[in-house]
Amino acid sequence: MCLGIPGRIVEVTDAAQRRAVVDVGGVRRAISIAFIVDDAHPPESCVGDWVLVHVGFAMSRIDEDEARRTLELLEQIGEAQAEIDAMRGSAASYGTPS
Repeated sequence: MCLGIPGRIVEVTDAAQRRAVVDVGGVRRAISIAFIVDDAHPPESCVGDWVLVHVGFAMSRIDEDEARRTLELLEQIGEAQAEIDAMRGSAASYGTPS
């Protein structure tokens, strides 16, 4: 399964090489923006864009509302995973005589 994480492009570091910096929840990473630029949307115009990031590449541009909804969903999944992990830790003694 592939997972794209929403992030906002905060800087284009090398327009010729199509490299930028994206902020994902306060963490900044260098990414490639090669998949999202063209003549109508050159690298310099990408600052401020919300994108889905996967393995170091901006895969597509998304709007801010979609980014917010996706981040909220990912947060909920993380909280659910923490609950599942907690349940797994307590399940070991379930039904076992002491």
